[in-house]
Amino acid sequence: MNMSPNTEWLENVTYDELSVGQSARLIRTLTQADIQAFAAVSGDTNPAHLNPEYASDTLFHGVIAHGMWGGALISALLGTQFPGPGTIYLEQALHFTKPVRIGDTLTVTATVASKDDEKKHIELDCVVTNQKGQTVLYGTARVMPPTTKVRIPKINAPRIQLFDPEARFKELLSLADGMPAVRCAVVHPCDAGSLSGAMDSTSYGLIVPVLIGPEARIRAVAAEANIDLKGVEVISVEHSHAAAEMAAGMAARREVEVLMKGSLHTDELIKAVLAQPALRTGRRMSHLFRFDVPLYPKPLLITDAALNIHPTLAEKTDIIQNAIDFARIMGVDTPKVAILSAVETVNANIPSTLDAAALCKMADRGQITGGLLDGPLAFDNAISAHAAEIKHIESRVAGDADILAVPDLESGNMLAKQLEYLAGASGSGIVLGARVPIALTSRADGPTARVSSALLAVLAAYDARRKRALKLTAPIKD
Repeated sequence: MNMSPNTEWLENVTYDELSVGQSARLIRTLTQADIQAFAAVSGDTNPAHLNPEYASDTLFHGVIAHGMWGGALISALLGTQFPGPGTIYLEQALHFTKPVRIGDTLTVTATVASKDDEKKHIELDCVVTNQKGQTVLYGTARVMPPTTKVRIPKINAPRIQLFDPEARFKELLSLADGMPAVRCAVVHPCDAGSLSGAMDSTSYGLIVPVLIGPEARIRAVAAEANIDLKGVEVISVEHSHAAAEMAAGMAARREVEVLMKGSLHTDELIKAVLAQPALRTGRRMSHLFRFDVPLYPKPLLITDAALNIHPTLAEKTDIIQNAIDFARIMGVDTPKVAILSAVETVNANIPSTLDAAALCKMADRGQITGGLLDGPLAFDNAISAHAAEIKHIESRVAGDADILAVPDLESGNMLAKQLEYLAGASGSGIVLGARVPIALTSRADGPTARVSSALLAVLAAYDARRKRALKLTAPIKD
């Protein structure tokens, strides 16, 4: 067997090599990821280990490790080092004396207490101490050590990719901390999904909803879905077109700061917004997806995957500028924009590569501002530094993109759905480019996606407030 010079080896200690008093140890520091991984593997989702708010009210006043995590460390020591490969576990007694908290460094020590030459068994005293020297766990193990000496390559543990959608959701919600709810027109919420999404957003303190649509139908949906509409303003109109026109008119008069799509077609709502001159900004309206992707280290924005079918170069300029401006609202100082195509080189036979090159030059000339653009880039080297390195791409964007600008709606929509349904990404969406942001969701979206979309719209609304205030207070030039 040809092995790498960097190969790590496991070598056991046979029964005949063991003596009473002989010992070995293992050291490990507990992390939040350890607790999450143990919960995922064991199914033990006791809130004392996973819910800080609950855990703070318990006897231990904070999150603690699963007790058997310490027991698993003993098993790891016995199975890999002492006695090591070939060891058969027979019995383990454990006594838990102190809680183990995140950041605690544990030292696991196993000492041979006795040998049974007839049965070839041994007993080991096992003690686990923390960084303060306090014993957190102790007990006795009885094992059958190996009788044959082996030295074998160490096998790396399978990789566990931890992704906590709830934690990501809470982190996103925290961006609106301290922001009072904004008045929001919910357009034609005549199915349970859109109505519950609006009311969930209300319960999180994001919006003050104004439900616009056939009142009898809205209330029937609420009754069937057990949704409480007490105290909620409802403006009754007879159909979805009228609801869209009413909502757009209210937005134009600044009676609401956010629009939220209900159970009507997107083009109905967009058409009503475009019909209001007061809502136009001179920039193309575009849709932006925000995704938390398990295998990507930061939020990923994708545009445009829902509004502009075959955008021209001029329209792509607006689409990218909308995305950059919003990424800055989300706290990214200089968003990195990867302009996607099938390849990472300019090819006259692939129009999207020509557009990408032109857009990058436009950014160099100040026609697109606030971001760092590169393209064309293929998807792999846009999000993977390793892929970019293999292809010898020198770029500050490649492998670290904040925004993926897609060539057209078809490719963007497929990419977004693949991330959601194959990669387990959590998504939300917003329409930008008008005077008011529009929280845009799909009929297939769940409650978290709908609330997250509302939050994006609220952040955009507060930014619009800030800009209006700056404009009003700016000195008048002679």
